[in-house]
Amino acid sequence: MTEPKRADRDSGGRIWVEDGHGRRPFMRGIMIHSLMSRGASFETAFKAASEIRATLRGREQIGKDELAALVAEHFPDALEERLLSGPPEIQVTGGREPQPFSKGVLSASLLASAIEPEQAHEVGREIEAELLARGDPFVERAELRSLAAETLERRLGARVTGRYRAWREFLDSERPLILLLAGAAGVGKSSLAQAVAHRLGIAGVTSTDAIRQVMRIMLGPELVPAIHASSYDAHEVVVRSEQAEDPVIDAFRAQAATVSVGARAMIERAIEENTNLILDGVAVLPGLIDVAQYTDRAHVVFLVVATLEEKAFSKRFEKRARGASARPPHRYLGNLSAILRIQDYILELAEQHDVPIVDNVDFDDSVRSILRHVTETLRKQAPAEGT
Repeated sequence: MTEPKRADRDSGGRIWVEDGHGRRPFMRGIMIHSLMSRGASFETAFKAASEIRATLRGREQIGKDELAALVAEHFPDALEERLLSGPPEIQVTGGREPQPFSKGVLSASLLASAIEPEQAHEVGREIEAELLARGDPFVERAELRSLAAETLERRLGARVTGRYRAWREFLDSERPLILLLAGAAGVGKSSLAQAVAHRLGIAGVTSTDAIRQVMRIMLGPELVPAIHASSYDAHEVVVRSEQAEDPVIDAFRAQAATVSVGARAMIERAIEENTNLILDGVAVLPGLIDVAQYTDRAHVVFLVVATLEEKAFSKRFEKRARGASARPPHRYLGNLSAILRIQDYILELAEQHDVPIVDNVDFDDSVRSILRHVTETLRKQAPAEGT
């Protein structure tokens, strides 16, 4: 049996590119990525790289210049070395140590400016292409942010850029963000809180339902009956006050007043630890939580989430029940009148305390609306020299 040549054993069937300093394997995937970074579509890059690979089939090695000539047949203006070896890894400097550039991470950071994910990805790809075109493997963090702001303004306008700058400046500040989302049961507060937290990169997300559950363990129903019921049926367990005009609202108010003690403790803890927090729930009630006391220590954004159409409530309850068997739709639908009364009461408080309202008709629109409120608040609260 004839012993295979050494080159065959080393290559394992690969094609090697020789450049005078050594060799590296020819990889179609790297060439496709490189051509796309130069602006070629995936289809064009795939076709060109596949044809070049087919041309080289059966060969063990090829010189760099010869491969460049093959590339030039398809892309005459793309004779840069990175088309042969793949795009260089760009390092972002300006921190404790350089970090690899990632357009995915950059795109995620742009979501705080309340733009569509697709728009963020497009901006990220454009910035990556520009950095690769420079040929410089390093970029300063401050320069990268400036480039992001310039690209946003050119593509989407000054208002979007202003929101991006406000968020970047906040990340360099020493005060945490406290986002409070109030609203009646079923308006979608928790889902919105999770989506906004994802876009802002905030890990601290909790609800007053969780706080109330802890308080239930500590305080039995004989001591505080209001917290052992839902917001809309607390009136069934709370002794009605003779002065109460509406037993539903009176009981709801009693429950919210108790749970808000725990909510304020959560806010204080977040501020002490300088940790961003998103807190949602029916007990996040305008008037019960005085945001003015936190303004010197945190950036506080208080919003009320509402669903103003009664039919939208019914549809949401039915959808919610399909994902949680413990929450049958009839429980919510049977208490819809009480829930709507509580919502009206919350909206009145929002009006009295100048708390903005987000009508949760379309989920994605509501997420962007909340993000706009957050970044606009940060912009207004920033020092004059930072705006």
